[in-house]
This record gives sequence, C-alpha cells and structure tokens, in this order.
Amino acid sequence: MKKLFLHIALFFSLVCFSQNEQLAQYYYDKGDFEKAKISYEELLKEIPQNSQYFLRTIDCAQQLLQFESAEKAIQQRLEKYQQGNLLVELGYNFQLQKKDATAKIYYEQAVERIKKNPNDVYGIANAFERKVLLNYALKSYQTASESDQNFNFNYQIGLLYGQLSNMEMMISTFLDEAFTNPQNSIRIQNQLVRFMVNEGDANFNELLRKALILRTQKNQDIFWNHYLSWFYVQQKEFEKAFIQEKAIYKRNSESLANIVNLGQLAIEEENEVAAKEILGFVLENTQDLELLIQANSYLMEMKIEKAAANELVTIGKELEDLLKQFEITPFTLSLQLIQAHFTAFKLKKPEEGKAIVKRLLELQLNDYEVANAKMELADILLYEEKFNQALIYYSQIELDLKNDIMAHEASLKAAKTSYFKTDFVWALKQFKELKSANTQLIANDALEYFLLINDNTVADSTQTALKQFAKGDYLLFQKRNEEAITQFLAILRNHKGEEIEAVTLLRLGKIYEKKGDFALALSQYQTIIDQHSDGIYIDEALYFSAEIYNKQLIPEKAKPLYEKILFSHQDSIYFVEARKKFRQLRGDTNL
Repeated sequence: MKKLFLHIALFFSLVCFSQNEQLAQYYYDKGDFEKAKISYEELLKEIPQNSQYFLRTIDCAQQLLQFESAEKAIQQRLEKYQQGNLLVELGYNFQLQKKDATAKIYYEQAVERIKKNPNDVYGIANAFERKVLLNYALKSYQTASESDQNFNFNYQIGLLYGQLSNMEMMISTFLDEAFTNPQNSIRIQNQLVRFMVNEGDANFNELLRKALILRTQKNQDIFWNHYLSWFYVQQKEFEKAFIQEKAIYKRNSESLANIVNLGQLAIEEENEVAAKEILGFVLENTQDLELLIQANSYLMEMKIEKAAANELVTIGKELEDLLKQFEITPFTLSLQLIQAHFTAFKLKKPEEGKAIVKRLLELQLNDYEVANAKMELADILLYEEKFNQALIYYSQIELDLKNDIMAHEASLKAAKTSYFKTDFVWALKQFKELKSANTQLIANDALEYFLLINDNTVADSTQTALKQFAKGDYLLFQKRNEEAITQFLAILRNHKGEEIEAVTLLRLGKIYEKKGDFALALSQYQTIIDQHSDGIYIDEALYFSAEIYNKQLIPEKAKPLYEKILFSHQDSIYFVEARKKFRQLRGDTNL
C-alpha cells in the first residue's frame, strides 16, 4: 500500500511539474517576462542544474533590462559549474548594455578556453550561434580544429561561411570536406542546393561551377567529375553532365548505370535530344542485359509518346523484335508492359493488351513486379470502362504493398476511377486522404482533384458541369484527345462564366500544348489570366504561358509572366522554377 501511495505521489508531482513548465513557456511566448522569470526561477529551484531554465531566467531578466541581476546570476553559476558557454552569456549581457569592449573580453576568454580544452567548443560555439555571433562561432570551431587534429568541424564552418555570405569560402570548405570525407557528400550537396535554388545570390552557381572545374583540372580523381556531373544535373544541363559521365566511364568502364539514370532524368525534363544521345551511347557500349533492356525501354517510351498515327505499326514491330531478341522473361518486364500499354491504348486493342499482361503474370515475379503488372492490367480494364474490375486490382496493390509509393499510386488511380464513374462523394473522400501523401507528386495531384470536385460541387449542387468535365478527363485517359477537346469546348459553350470554366480552359491549353498548337494553348491560358485572375489556376496559366514563350517562341515575352509569379504568387508550386528562369532571362551570370 505504501508503494502505491508513493507511485501516486510521484505521478502527481510529475504532472504538476509539467504544468508549471508549460505555464512558464506560455508566459514567455506571450511576452510576459516578469511572470515567466518567476516561473522559471521556481522550476530552477527544483532542478538547479537545468541550463535551459537558467538561460530562460537570464533572457527574461535581460528583456526586463535587469542587467545587473543577470550578471550576478551568471557569475555565480560560472563559479559553481565552470561552463565555458557562460562566458559568452556574460559577454552578451554587456553587449546588450552597449559595453562592447567588455563584451569582447569575455568572448575572447571563451575562445581561449577552447585552446586549453577543445571539448568546450560544443557549448561555446553553440552559445555564439544562438546569439548570432557568427564570427566568434566560426573562430571557436577553427580554434578547436587547430588545437586537436581529431576534431573536424568543416561542415559547421562551411555553414557559418554561408550565413556570413562568404560564398567562396563556404564552397571551398564544403568541397574540401566532401573530398576528404565522401560520407558527408550528400549532406553537403543538400546544403549547396539550398543556395543554388533558394538562398543564393545570382553569382553563387557560377562560383560553384568555377570551383568544381578548377578542382577537375587540378586533381584527376573522378570524384570531381561525379561532382561536376551532379552540378550540371541540378542546372538541368544534361549534355554537360553527359560529358562528365563519359569521362568517368572512360576511366572506369565497369558500369553504365549512372549514364542510364542520366538519360532517364533528361526524359523527365523533356530534353529528348539529350536523352537519345545518352541512351544511344549506352546501347553502343554495353552487353549488360539489364542496362540494354532499361535503355531500350526508355527509348521506346519516348518514341511512343511522340508517335504519329502512321508510325504505330512500325513501333509495334520494333517492340516485337526487341522481345524476340531479349525473350519473354521477368528481365523484360518493362518492355512487356510497354507493349501491353501500347497495344491497348495506341492500337486500341485492349483484349490483346490484357493477354500480354496475363502472360507476364504467369512468370516468376517478385511482389513489386506483380504489382506493376496488375497496375497495367487495371489501367487497361479502366480503359475498357470496366471500372469495378479495375478497382479490384488497384485495391490488391494497396493491400499487397501497404504504405509503399506504388500503393499510394494505386490509391490515386482508384480515386480517379471513382471520379471517372462520377462517384464524386467517394472520390472526394479518397482525394482528401491522399492530399497528405508522402510523395509530393501524388499529393499535388490529389489536391488538384479535391479542389476541382469540392469547388464545383459548392458552385453547382447538381454537378452537371462536373460530370461532363469528368467525361472529358476520362477521354484524355483513353487517349481520345480529339473527342476530349470536343467535350471541353462544349463545356465552355454551355457553362460560360461558371466555376468550371477556368479549369476547362487549363485542360484545353495543356492538350493544345501537347499537340504543338502553341497559339491555341496560349489563347486558353490568356483567357484565364484576363478573366479568372482571382482564381486558383492563375499561377498555372502564367507559368505554362511563360514556358511556351521561353522554350518554343519568344523567350523575352516569358520574362514578365515569370515575374508576375514572383511578385503575386509566392505560394505557387512553380515559384522556385519561375524565379530561376526569370533570372536566366534577365541575364544573370547564373542562378
């Protein structure tokens, strides 16, 4: 019984302590520093060694301009615990009083302490960083590294150079660290990307490019070719990245996998010329079955995407020849799935397409390969308007690969199936859940359809226009693009001025763009810009228009469109790319 009472007493003690901590934090966040100070002092009595509570009491005292009491408290704690970071706190207390000379004395004492005991760097450097005394934080890390060769703070030093806007030293430090400790390379690249895309000035990329080229020239290690290739990929300059990858391959011809991956990236960025050159090189230089199939698969997908009606028979023959060459085995999964999709969607022979997939499912496949095959089978069933059968296969993938990206993709396709069926209640529920998917592309796609259904249901409870729009989207899924155009044009005629109008114009714009009819595409986007400037599709209309001018027509006309996104639509998913391309057009040396 005594033990029970003891446990109860301890429990209530912990609850009360937690509540007191929350109350202190509440006062602090609210800016009521008098009450916060009292609360933290009470907490400090309970746990005197807690440095966080102590620093909060000092902060509150300083906010209340009680500098003398803060100084006394810091001195007493310094005498008791001899912690080097307290010298920083003491110096900062004088700095707040504009006594910079005295503050400097204590800051220098803190750095001197590191010389005597390099382990003190952690607390001291952290204290300097919290006070945004970056030069002293930098000096602290440098002092520790010089005092003990076992210490390596290059990463922290690089970050500090970046915060101090010393880009050349940041780049130099980071690159030296990446070469010396390749295990840190990914972390360093992530930091460099931040400056390349989000935080750097217009000159940053040029500085980085020159630094990498210089190292490539001075040091023949292929590490620098890899790094330069990575840099060019970030810039989407795939031809230049390919030059580096070829240089690597000439000195280490064990694998072409990186070059195949580069080709795939070029395809994703719609750089068809670079992709063909890269994948052609792979086909010429390997006998590796997996790489040959992978490269041929990418090339066939590109060819099918751009194929005219009179080229379909030839493409079908090429696919047959490739499968004869490489045979029907699990290794040729990608080629067989391409053939199935091509047969069903392009040749309009869904029964033959299903037969190809069912033959594939009879092979010895792993779980992911089975899921890929089932996904294609479900897509073909959906093409045939066999909605419920398609949903069965999508559900199987969701169950078999729970929480996997492929399961999320199957969930998205299942939601779209419900949408095509005009079962908007169920589709809306599914899209709502997928908005928070880990994969950004799936989340963005789900959000687009969620807003489409939600907004148009609010605007029209009968969902008349939405049903017609879903039919247009289904025709696009079936690759019946001309019929889809007719459907969307009918919506514009019959529902002019309604909620559905802007997104219909957007759909038509993308279809015309894909067909290469850029004047008609721009016309749709311009109508959104002129008549729906307060809607949710304005940033897309601006960006898509800018992209057409920049890539296909008159680049100079793209500049004001990108600029409008920068100044009026900072929350747009196209903001980062718009800023990068605007700077290029403005004539910055680099981004």
